[in-house]
Amino acid sequence: MAGFFIAISHSIFKFDLLKQQLFSEMKIKYSYVVIEGNIGAEKTTLAGRIADQFNARLILEHFADNPFLPKFYNDPEKYSFPLELSFLASRYKQLKEELVTQDLFKTFTIADYYFMKSLVFAASTLKGDEYNLYRQIFYIIYGTLPKPDLYVYLHLNPERLLQNIERRGRNYEKSITKEYLQKIQDSYFSFFRQNPENKYLVIDINEIDFVDNESHYSKIIGTIFFDDYPAGLNKVIL
Repeated sequence: MAGFFIAISHSIFKFDLLKQQLFSEMKIKYSYVVIEGNIGAEKTTLAGRIADQFNARLILEHFADNPFLPKFYNDPEKYSFPLELSFLASRYKQLKEELVTQDLFKTFTIADYYFMKSLVFAASTLKGDEYNLYRQIFYIIYGTLPKPDLYVYLHLNPERLLQNIERRGRNYEKSITKEYLQKIQDSYFSFFRQNPENKYLVIDINEIDFVDNESHYSKIIGTIFFDDYPAGLNKVIL
């Protein structure tokens, strides 16, 4: 029995050493990481879990407070422009306030969205002069915000996204279609191609379940924090 407890203690000690090594490497490599993805990609879940596990500062989008969101899903043509402008303003305000201050007790900052999300969604909802005006405003503001060291995009096909959306049961998301999710996905990759100076890591998670499977979660952690990636678009299939 004593040998059994010694073995367990040794395993815990080894795990703590690995965790300390991960802390050290992350502090050297990254100070600001973004976890992004389409609607229903579980980006908030992953960002929150990483923050809890590694004592990171967590920035979450305040999308639930937007009064235009339910109206947009019911009448996209009427409410798309005010919705996108309201998101642009709220995202800029939140990131400007939170990224300028430092938390000395946190190892790094992780967020479940970045400001470019505004242009990605606007490209799918706005047309013509409205989109051109929005794009001009976006790039004026975009240059004033700090850029993440690594931009992680969780890639799921629209069918899987719809399953996740249905499972979480938000009433205002019930009208989301596969076609709309595909447009959002295409818009993300268009932004990646048009802004190659950033470091993007696209992780295909169609064949894994990091929410309920610990080994799958560990694979994502290793992919994000143990490998080095050049600027531009980097793709990994898990």
